[in-house]
Amino acid sequence: MSRISGKLNLLNLHGVVKMIPGKMGPVECVVIPLEKNKLFKGEKGIYLDLIAFEIAHDKRREGSKDTHLVKQSFSKEVRESMTEEQIKSLPILGSLQAWDESFTESEPVSSSTTLREDDDLPF
Repeated sequence: MSRISGKLNLLNLHGVVKMIPGKMGPVECVVIPLEKNKLFKGEKGIYLDLIAFEIAHDKRREGSKDTHLVKQSFSKEVRESMTEEQIKSLPILGSLQAWDESFTESEPVSSSTTLREDDDLPF
C-alpha cells in the first residue's frame, strides 16, 4: 500500500504568529483569519480545501523526495472571479511525498475547542 506524507507552511496563508495567554503562561500560536483565507466552517470543523499538482520528474529538485506541490483550492465561483494573475500568484502551501514502503502512522490530533476572544487558552 502506498502512503503520502506532506508539510504545509501555514504562514503562507494570511496569518500571524502571536503569544497568547494560557493556563501555564504565554503560548506561541498561529492566528489564521477564517474569512480572509477563505476557510469554511463545516459541521465537524474548519476546513481549508487543498489541491495537489504532481511535479514532473524532470522538474524535481535534485535530492528532493517531493512528488507534489500543494495549493489552496477554491470553488468554481471564487476561481472564476479571480484574474489569471491572481490564480498564478497563489502561494505554494507545501509539498507531498508519495511513499511505496510502509511507515508508522502518527497519533490522531485531539479535537479542538472554540474559545471566546477574552478566554485564556486551555493549555
